[in-house]
Amino acid sequence: FLMDRVMHTSGLHGKSFIPMLMGFGCSVPAIMAARTLESDKDRILTILMTPFMSCSARLPVYIVLAGSFFAEKAGTVIFSLYFIGIIIAILSGRVLKAVLFKGEDAPFIMELPPYRMPMLKSLLIHMWDRSKMFLKKMSGVILIGSILIWALSSFPKTIVYSKDYDGKIDGIKSDYSQRIASFDGQKAEELNHELGLKLTAVENSREKERVSKSYIGMIGKSLEVFFEPIGIGWRESVSLVTGFVAKEVVVSTMGVLYGVGNDEGAALEKALKNSGMTALSALSMMIFVLLYVPCFATILIIYKETSAKWAGFNLIYTTMVAWAMSFLVYQSGMVLGFG
Repeated sequence: FLMDRVMHTSGLHGKSFIPMLMGFGCSVPAIMAARTLESDKDRILTILMTPFMSCSARLPVYIVLAGSFFAEKAGTVIFSLYFIGIIIAILSGRVLKAVLFKGEDAPFIMELPPYRMPMLKSLLIHMWDRSKMFLKKMSGVILIGSILIWALSSFPKTIVYSKDYDGKIDGIKSDYSQRIASFDGQKAEELNHELGLKLTAVENSREKERVSKSYIGMIGKSLEVFFEPIGIGWRESVSLVTGFVAKEVVVSTMGVLYGVGNDEGAALEKALKNSGMTALSALSMMIFVLLYVPCFATILIIYKETSAKWAGFNLIYTTMVAWAMSFLVYQSGMVLGFG
């Protein structure tokens, strides 16, 4: 009721505010919450706008990229991304309302009941019922998506490597075993630690080459033409493809492709800076992550709550908006000399 006037700027009623607010947590329950809207037009429009709210799964991507390239201004950049998502959602609402959902607005009538403090028992029962429903609907989707990404990144098994990694590992082990045998105490521990670091570096290099020659690496390289105008390389392209299953996977995929394995954080930040990625291309990627479809589970829930037509439309529409905004930011930055 309080947000009704504000929500009218995007062509919606105040009831749409709660689903969109929930979108900052997770788009799936936010879209399910749109069931409270009586008008089909308002419900579908709210569902189409909600994915532009930056869900919590995108935050790790922002933290890595903003932390790597914007240092002290990282917090401001991340806050700006959330704000941009809200602005794009409002503008999208106005455009979609004018083009696809024409007609008179339904009158907004909302009964405000007497509010009372909820009972703990009923609160826990409702929480359990809703959580169980959410887990039942989404666990299968996430499992299937994870298996698909694993299969694409694990096959083909017969990969011809550019280097003899096994021979290199054997050589390092042989060299260090002789040196370690010559010492004891702290010096031997130091050499063991050094051996571990060198073996990890070789293993990470092998894993980096393996993933680049896997099916998902091939997909990423084929998409490079699509992402090149917005300053995103093939490694980031692969990360964005895996991010379609869950945004949390984007950072770990970049860790593998940049040869730092599970040792993310400072190691990944250093690898990103050494890769040729600039602050402008990092900003472009963050905007793309902000605006393209949150995950496969979101598309599935849109399909279940509306239809295959609207699910497909949302997938294409959010990707187009994400690409257009990233293109605008990257190319404008290049013209202004920020590249």
